Amino acid sequence: MSNISSLIQTNKPIGILGGTFDPIHFGHLRSALELYEHCDLAEVRLIPCGTPPDRPAPQASREARLDMLQLAVADQPGLVVDDREIKRGGISYTIDTLTSLREEVGEQPLCLIIGADRLKTLPDWRHWEQLIALSHLLIMPRPGYVAPTEGPVADLVIEHTINDAALLRHTPAGQIFFSPITQLEIAATDIRDHIKQGRSPRYLLPEPVIHFINKQRLYL
Repeated sequence: MSNISSLIQTNKPIGILGGTFDPIHFGHLRSALELYEHCDLAEVRLIPCGTPPDRPAPQASREARLDMLQLAVADQPGLVVDDREIKRGGISYTIDTLTSLREEVGEQPLCLIIGADRLKTLPDWRHWEQLIALSHLLIMPRPGYVAPTEGPVADLVIEHTINDAALLRHTPAGQIFFSPITQLEIAATDIRDHIKQGRSPRYLLPEPVIHFINKQRLYL
């Protein structure tokens, strides 16, 4: 496991932010930092997936995406890289990652971070009903998005939503909290297109990541 702090205050939740990170950009990083601070998390672990189950394979290799993540968070306390999905291989299912984390941290609270727009897709996730038993759900609002008002996801939200992030400390899992964050409209797809077209991606992602992309000639 890479860059994971060995000293974690056990009463604080660990945030879990997964994705392809192809490449990591300021939209990911700003959200992770604000959640770390606003929700008083022990840390936010950024977990690059191996093979995503619901989208095309990433353009950059697993190793390159992991290297870019490590460069991006190298000087930021509280943001760390967890390489378990890269090492595990195969399709990366969130339920498997949460299960392995729960075995590792015991009763320390976990917070799975997802965008509000992903709530409606939860029934498509593998064993999605079990997620709330392993982790809290920390939801990032999206512009114009309204939470479901009927169906199994709506029932989940109504039953488990809390209004105070401090309550996330009280149990290992089982709560849903909607946390406001600065919403930067940055997309990895657009960054890859900029690079392919010979346009600069500066100010969309960290300079060390840009240098790495240029050196490795990624996304051309």
